[in-house]
Amino acid sequence: MATQRTSFTKLQRDRAKKAKAAAKREKRLERSAEAKENAAADDSETSTENPEGPISAAELLQEIEVTHQRFEAKLMTYEEYEEKKAELLSRLPID
Repeated sequence: MATQRTSFTKLQRDRAKKAKAAAKREKRLERSAEAKENAAADDSETSTENPEGPISAAELLQEIEVTHQRFEAKLMTYEEYEEKKAELLSRLPID
């Protein structure tokens, strides 16, 4: 008794699944490369500033807002976001 061959529609479904997975993988790689570039640019910007130096409350709140926007854009992980936010909030002067 011979084994039954797969149907053409099954082959099409399998090819479509593989193509979709490849597209997702490529998009994920592009997004991670972009995040690394943005992180490197942010590091170069913040490295010129003294992290413990005097900075106004408005500037700190602006930094927190930028950090939140980067998190919402999926450019940083939740852990990185929480760490950066905590660091910025700890520098916020309380009168």
